[in-house]
Amino acid sequence: MNKTARPAVAAALAAGVLAGCAPLPPMQSERSQAPYSADIRRTQAGIAHVKAADWGSLGYGYGYVQAEDNLCTLADGFVTFRGERSAWFGADARPPAGASFGQPRNLDADFFFRLLADGPAVERYRAAQPPQLRELVEGFAAGYNRYVGDLDAGRVPKAHAACRGKPWVEKITADDVYQRLIAASLAGGAALFVQPVAGARPPRSSSKPGDGAVQGAPDAAPPQTESVRTPGVGSNALAFGAPITHGNTSLLFGNPHWFWRGPDRFYQAQLTIPGQLNVAGVSLLGVPLIVLGFNEDVAWTHTVSGARRFGIFQLTLDPADPTRYQYDGRSEPMTPVKITVQTRRPDGTFEPVTRTLYRSRFGPLVDLSSMVPGLGWSAQRAFALRDANADNPRAFENFLAWNQARSLNDFISIEKRLAAMPWANTIAIGRGDARVWFADMGPIPNVPDALVDSCTTPAGRAFASRMRGVPFLDGSKSECAWRSDASAVQPGALPVAQMPGIMRGDYVGNFNDGYWLTNANSPTTGYPRITGPTATQQSLRTRYGHLLAAQLQRAPGGVTRDALKTAVLESGSMSERIFRKPLLDSACNFGDSQSGLREACDVLRAWDGTANTGSRGANLWDEFWTRVTRIAPERLFATGFDPAAPLATPRGFNTANPAVVQDLRQALGGAALALRLNGFALNSRRGDILYTERNGERVPLYGGCDEPGYFTIVCARRPLDAKGYPMDVNGHGDSYVQVVSFGPQGVEADTMLAHSESDDPASPHSGDATRLFASKTWQRFPFTDAAIDADPALVRTTVTGERREEPVTRAVGPKRPLDEGTSGETRVEPDAKRVYH
Repeated sequence: MNKTARPAVAAALAAGVLAGCAPLPPMQSERSQAPYSADIRRTQAGIAHVKAADWGSLGYGYGYVQAEDNLCTLADGFVTFRGERSAWFGADARPPAGASFGQPRNLDADFFFRLLADGPAVERYRAAQPPQLRELVEGFAAGYNRYVGDLDAGRVPKAHAACRGKPWVEKITADDVYQRLIAASLAGGAALFVQPVAGARPPRSSSKPGDGAVQGAPDAAPPQTESVRTPGVGSNALAFGAPITHGNTSLLFGNPHWFWRGPDRFYQAQLTIPGQLNVAGVSLLGVPLIVLGFNEDVAWTHTVSGARRFGIFQLTLDPADPTRYQYDGRSEPMTPVKITVQTRRPDGTFEPVTRTLYRSRFGPLVDLSSMVPGLGWSAQRAFALRDANADNPRAFENFLAWNQARSLNDFISIEKRLAAMPWANTIAIGRGDARVWFADMGPIPNVPDALVDSCTTPAGRAFASRMRGVPFLDGSKSECAWRSDASAVQPGALPVAQMPGIMRGDYVGNFNDGYWLTNANSPTTGYPRITGPTATQQSLRTRYGHLLAAQLQRAPGGVTRDALKTAVLESGSMSERIFRKPLLDSACNFGDSQSGLREACDVLRAWDGTANTGSRGANLWDEFWTRVTRIAPERLFATGFDPAAPLATPRGFNTANPAVVQDLRQALGGAALALRLNGFALNSRRGDILYTERNGERVPLYGGCDEPGYFTIVCARRPLDAKGYPMDVNGHGDSYVQVVSFGPQGVEADTMLAHSESDDPASPHSGDATRLFASKTWQRFPFTDAAIDADPALVRTTVTGERREEPVTRAVGPKRPLDEGTSGETRVEPDAKRVYH
C-alpha cells in the first residue's frame, strides 16, 4: 500500500487526538504468548467458519476474514469511530453510506465520537470486559492487521480496488475495536443526536474567548438534523412454541431489517473453540462475536425496542454564566471539553477546527433547535442528554455469554443478570424446550410514570411531538432525576422486574411496535410508559405479522417449517389487503370524465397483490400510497384507530365524502404520472424498478418499504427517479434471515444473507448470497464438522501470526503551523507510539 501521504495526515490527526484525549497504554496481555492460529473454512456463499484453540486466535481468524471481505468499509468505519473523517475526507463531506448514527457531516461526526468515545471511555469499557472478550478484541485487531499487511505486500493483488493504497486504510489497535463497540451501544440513544451534540455551544453573546467559539477554519451553520432513525429500520421476529408446531419443536424466525451498506452491515459466520464455544449467526462489522444467531442449545433474534434508553434534562442556567446551571438551588459548572479536529483543505493541506463542548452531571449538552425550533442553548436554559448505555459496558459480555448458553433457562438467566441489551428486544427458543421467550431487558431509564407527569417541562411536551416517549425532565432539582433502585443492574436504570419478559407456549412476535401485542390474543400491559407504548395504533407491518402468525397456526397439524419459510417471503402488503378494494370501488368507479385513470385502475385490478419480482402493480401502488398518506388520517379513513380492535383499524377510505374520493383519484393520477415521467410503464414489474447491481449485472428484487405495510422489507429509501429504486446507495431491509429449530440431530437452521458477505466487487462473495436471496433460495446452514467438510464449495485456509507487540511510530505534529501551508514535514515523538499486534 502507498503510505507516502501518511506522515502529513498523521501529524495533523495526532494534534487533534492529543487535544481531545490522552493516549492510553496498551493492555497487558492475559493470554499465552504462543502464536495465533485459526482455521478458516468457507462454505457456499463464502460463509466463514472460524475454528481456533483459544480466544485470541479465534478473534485473529475472525478479524482476518471480516477484513478479507469488507476491508474498505471496515477501515472507513474505524476512521469514523476515531473521529478522523474530516482530516481524510474533508469537513463537509459525509460518510458514503448511512448507519445507526445517520449520515452526518464529517466534522460533526468527528466531534461527536471524540467526545463520547474518547480515551477514558475506551479504558473504562475495556476494564469492564471479561478476559475472554478482551482476548477476542486483541486477536481481532491483530487478524485485521494481518490482512492489511497481506494487502500492502501485494499478496491479494485484485482485492479492494476502492481503497487499496489509500493512506487511511491503516492498521488498528484494540482501542479501535472498543470504540466500535461503544458506537454500537449508543445507536439507540446518543447516536441519534450527532449534530445536536457536536453543535451545542453557549450563546455567542455571552461566550468568553475560547468557550464555544470556533477557532481556526470557519464553521458554517450545521444543516437541519436528519431523521432520528431511518424509517423502517427494525426487524420482524416470530417464535412458535412446540405445542402448536407440526414437529412438536419450537420454531424461530428472525429477520432484521438493516443496512445493506456501511459499517453496520451484518457479517455471517460460525465461531468455534472446541469444548468452549460453537455459535453461528451474524455480527456487525468490526464486532468480534455473534450478536444474533444460534448454537447447539439456543437460538435468538432481535428487533428494535420500543423502549427509550435515553432522556433529556432541561437545565436552568445561572444568569451570570450560561456554562453554569442550577441544581437544588446551587450553581454548578459544566465541564468544558476542548477538542481540536484536523480538517483537510481542497489543496490537501490541513487546518484545525477547535470547539469546546460541554458535559453536565447528566451527560453532554445538546442543541435541539434543529429538531424543535426554540429548543436551543440560550442565556436562560440549555439541554443535556443522558444515555443509559453510556454506563452500560455489559452488552457484548452479554452476547459472549449467550454465545455459550446451554439452555433457554440459561439464556434467560444471563439476560436478567446483565440487563444489557442496548436498544433491542430479544426473542428466543431452546433445544428440548416447548416454550418461546420475548423480553425487552436493557438499560432502560428508571423514570416512573408519576415522575414523567410531575417533572416534564413545557419544552418537553413540545419535544414529544418529535420523539414520542422520551423522558424530558426538569434538571434543576434532584427530585426529577432518574430513580435509583438497589435491585437494578446499574444506577438510574429500571429493575429487571419492571421490564417486559413474556413466556408463552403458543407464539410471540414483534415488528417494532413495542411489547403490547407480543401475543395478539393476550395483550401485555402494566409496565412503565418508558418501556414502550400500549393501546396505540400499530404499523401496517405489525398487523401483517400477526395476521401471518394466525394463518400459520390454522394449518392442519400446526405450524410447519416450510410454511413459515414460504410465508415470510411472500411479499404481500397490508395496505393492499385493506385498501385496494375500497380504492377500486370508489376512485375507479367513473365515467369518461376520469378516463385518464382507466389504465391505472386496470393495472391495479389485474395486480396479484404482491411485490414479487415479476408482479405488475406494486410499483404503481407504492407511489399511490406515498401520496395518499399525506392526507390527514382523520379525513382519509372510514374507521379510525380503535384500541379495542388494534389489528383491524384504521380501515377503509372515507368514500362517503366526495372530496376524499377526489383526493384518491389525484393520488392515483400523481402516481401514474411519476412512473411515466421516469420512464416506467404503469404495469412495470417490481424487479424492473427494485434491484441491486452486482458486478455490472442487475439483480431484480422483491418486497418494499415499511410504510405500505410490506412484511418483506427491501427498501431503497429514496424517491423514484429514472433509476427506479436501486438498493446500492442507502438501501436497507431484509438482511440476515433465519428459521431455526432443534431436531434429533441438533440445530437445524435455514439462513439467507441478502446483501452477501463481501462488499468488494472483486470478491466471488459480493453477490452470490444476494442472488440466492433474490431467488428465495434458503441454505441449510452447515453447522457440524461433517456438514462443513461435505460442502461442495468448501475452501480451507489457516492463518497464523505472532502475538508479540510490534510498536509502530506515528508522526505527531508538523514542524511549522499547518495554516502556513505545509503538509509534509513532520516530527516523531516517542510518546506518540501506538501498538499494533
